[in-house]
Amino acid sequence: MNDDVRTLQVGLIGYGEVGKILAKALVERGVGGVCAYDILLDDTARRPELAAAAERDGVALAASAADLARRADLVISAVTARETRNAAQSVAGTLRGSGYLLDLNSASPQAKSECGALITEAGGRYVEAAVMSSVPPYGIRVPMLLGGPDASALAPTLAALGFAATVVSPSLGVASAIKMCRSVIVKGMEAIVIESLLSARKYGVEDHVLASLAETFPGIDWERNGTYFFSRVVQHGRRRAEEMREAAVTVGDAGLEPLMAAATAGRHAWVAELSRGGTFAGLSSSTTAWRDYADAVLARDK
Repeated sequence: MNDDVRTLQVGLIGYGEVGKILAKALVERGVGGVCAYDILLDDTARRPELAAAAERDGVALAASAADLARRADLVISAVTARETRNAAQSVAGTLRGSGYLLDLNSASPQAKSECGALITEAGGRYVEAAVMSSVPPYGIRVPMLLGGPDASALAPTLAALGFAATVVSPSLGVASAIKMCRSVIVKGMEAIVIESLLSARKYGVEDHVLASLAETFPGIDWERNGTYFFSRVVQHGRRRAEEMREAAVTVGDAGLEPLMAAATAGRHAWVAELSRGGTFAGLSSSTTAWRDYADAVLARDK
């Protein structure tokens, strides 16, 4: 692929939080063209919000995923875990020439391998990417791992675009296995902290619990992380639950019963359902402390 970003056409499937961040960064990088498609564009209530963001950031909106693929040299898939296969299917037959699909989604190694076969059989090139940290603090420089037979060929282009991507394997599934095994701990910690602090708040013992945790794990700011964990799961619980279901598949494919991954998915889905039901209405992710989130949950049972 030509590494001259001024002539490169990039398309993003998924124009949510991650898609918007990457699209804006690519435009600022001087890419030849950036377009995006999201299934929410078909929702008349949500389309104005997405259209406004696209106009503000200089991003063109495609009529469909297939339309986007026909325009782009590089398609970046940034959808929810559940939609990983559907996204690959939607562009498989229309990727420009031997265009690339860079799959950023948090899916199991098996899912990534299936998507890779789908794209390759249609004449395209598939590269899996495992995003190894939360995107907002890093933007396009978020650390990610690449895998697949075409990962090394795409890596220089991604570097020219500003990505911080490292090739870990020519085989599909390796990068995703790293991500999913990490998620068992990271998302599991979010679920455990939320469950613990909610219970502690209910019993009025949160200060004692936090003090004990600080003594046992002095390198962790439990107050700050409690707030961060609550805010991220309240905002993205549905997406995180889907990721953890994929993590459970990954653990199961390793021959283990995914007890922790499945339970984590359940806790994230529970928070997502509370959020969808309005439990956290009026709370801002930038100013709300974990106790406020906890009180909102506890108040609903009174």
